[in-house]
Amino acid sequence: MPTPDNTVSLLIGGKVHSQWSRYDIDSDLLIPADAWQVELGMPLGQFPPAVDIGAAVQVRIGADTVMTGRIDDVEDAVSHGSHTLTITGRDGAAVLVDCSAAIFTAKRITLAEVVANVVRPLGISRVRIDAASTRTSEKINVEPGDTAWETLVHAAEANGLWPWFEPDGTLVVGGPDYTRPPVASLVMRRNGKGNNVLDLKRTRSIAERYSDITVLGQAHGTSVEHGKHALRSGVKDPAMTVYRPKILVDHDAENTEIARARARKCLSDSRLKGFTLTARVVGHRTSAGVLWAPGQRIHVLSEPHGIDAVFFLMARKFMGGRGIGMVTQLTLKEDGVWVLDAHPHNRKRRGRKGRKHKDDGTVAVDVSQ
Repeated sequence: MPTPDNTVSLLIGGKVHSQWSRYDIDSDLLIPADAWQVELGMPLGQFPPAVDIGAAVQVRIGADTVMTGRIDDVEDAVSHGSHTLTITGRDGAAVLVDCSAAIFTAKRITLAEVVANVVRPLGISRVRIDAASTRTSEKINVEPGDTAWETLVHAAEANGLWPWFEPDGTLVVGGPDYTRPPVASLVMRRNGKGNNVLDLKRTRSIAERYSDITVLGQAHGTSVEHGKHALRSGVKDPAMTVYRPKILVDHDAENTEIARARARKCLSDSRLKGFTLTARVVGHRTSAGVLWAPGQRIHVLSEPHGIDAVFFLMARKFMGGRGIGMVTQLTLKEDGVWVLDAHPHNRKRRGRKGRKHKDDGTVAVDVSQ
């Protein structure tokens, strides 16, 4: 097959810009707002006026779009004998992270309606809900101070989902798909035969790892039902042989099912932090010509590490430039560990005039059923 084009370019104002002296393109499922940065020298000290903060951008590798967003920063540095332009930006999540959500209150509202109310005022119209079914919230109350991203995450988590942006700018609310076949194999043998990895690092840590996680909750009384106290649920990690218990008090856990879901989520987060494979490979594509992307599943065979298993690609970083070549850094986690259980957020604290606040001083969003 012909060698695919891996030229990194920016489409700004209908014009394509490339020939960078250095570039980085990051994407991580756990970090909102994927980011990119490019740098080039300008011996004539001139650059197009369309390259300005806030300009819409498509980041491309060859003919494939890898990110859609806007320019955040333009840095114009001049020193003796050099003039360098550095441009950085983020994808469509940037405006949700930076800006406040529209203020609204609604009852009996679906997830799709919540998402639309949050993102459309900020110019995001392409949305896809990847879920077989979603719950209808009895009430949602968005107040001043709530960021759009926090509101979106709370609504998604109440349905056991997570938001991210696809390369074409579509907001997706969904979850990991562990049924997909691996897109590639990373090989590192001692004799070097068939090796296709520059380096492979395994990091294991006991920090923030727990053998037992117990969640305690309570349900407030209503006009038709008494309150419930001492709600309790726990999970164990059989892989953790050292006794390291963790007890959490969760005001959102109004029944044992929610408490258990919260415990499972905390345990999966613990396991995610406890094991990471970091690989660097040449180029930005798999052997089949597909660009590396978070959410892919990858088979890893490493004789020095004693590994022969499938892993989940949580993050990837494209890097390149003069003297660097084209390299991709892959961050891999255990397959099937990132679990998203439905967890409503309805923590309430009374402030002045009956206003509801979260413990950190920001306003709480109620998307509970």
